[in-house]
Amino acid sequence: MSVTRNLVSIYLPTRNRGDRLPHAVESALAQTYEAIELVVVDDASSDGTAEYLGRRAKVDPRLKVIRNPSARGGAAARNIGIMNAQGEFVTGLDDDDEFLPDRIELFVKTWNRLTAAGVTPSCLFAQELWTKNGVPVRVTRKRPVVTACDMFEENCVGNQIFAPRRHFIAAGLFDETLPAWQDFEFFMRVIQAFGPAYLVDKPTYSYDATPRGDRISEQPGKIRQAFEMMAAKHAGDDAARLRALFLLIFQGSYRIPPRPADWVRFLSWRGRPTGVTRLLRATVANRLRRVWPS
Repeated sequence: MSVTRNLVSIYLPTRNRGDRLPHAVESALAQTYEAIELVVVDDASSDGTAEYLGRRAKVDPRLKVIRNPSARGGAAARNIGIMNAQGEFVTGLDDDDEFLPDRIELFVKTWNRLTAAGVTPSCLFAQELWTKNGVPVRVTRKRPVVTACDMFEENCVGNQIFAPRRHFIAAGLFDETLPAWQDFEFFMRVIQAFGPAYLVDKPTYSYDATPRGDRISEQPGKIRQAFEMMAAKHAGDDAARLRALFLLIFQGSYRIPPRPADWVRFLSWRGRPTGVTRLLRATVANRLRRVWPS
């Protein structure tokens, strides 16, 4: 597929989020940078999403709609959007989140500034505004440059990146077999393949952190399964990488309490005192909400 220079493609997977989807769509189409296309992949919604998108696409030709006849999952929907994108650059948006108006403009300006200075990033990412029930609760404080080694400590990037479409394709797109951590694992591969990622140090993405019960991050069994798959793909027998990835299971946002078997496993990798301290804190704090894996 040929790409259009200066055009930015935004992929947006959706399924049965008709109440939130219009906010996401409008935030993308209202960008100060006008050379965009919005590729919405409707993953077999049954709540009126198709009808809404059909009406909206008639008003704005920048909106391209692709409908899956049967549900294939979020990672597959993202990949379909990317493969059908025609822009030189690609970024994503979740159907329950929103772009702030200057997000794409800042990404393009930052990319041009860095490349003019002789720096070619693997991708760009930005600070996020987190909300709960529509009320702002925090602004992220991400580090300015993220390397592949950093990504073993945590997902330092967040849930979206901005990069040339060719970087998405060459890195292999999202792993559709992963039950969780699809974004995290894909961004890791992009940075491994193309070098450090660089920050746009301004909140340009509104992330809805309202607990709903249907988020993958609220399903401990899938988190644990994703670790096993990530470890096999990226850690091998490297004890340091295994420890780092393992500790991500118990980060505060998941509130998954370590079990005795988790302690045995972690100590078998000869965890450093700092790692043992983190696991101990998770054991104490996360038991307040005893979330056990399925």
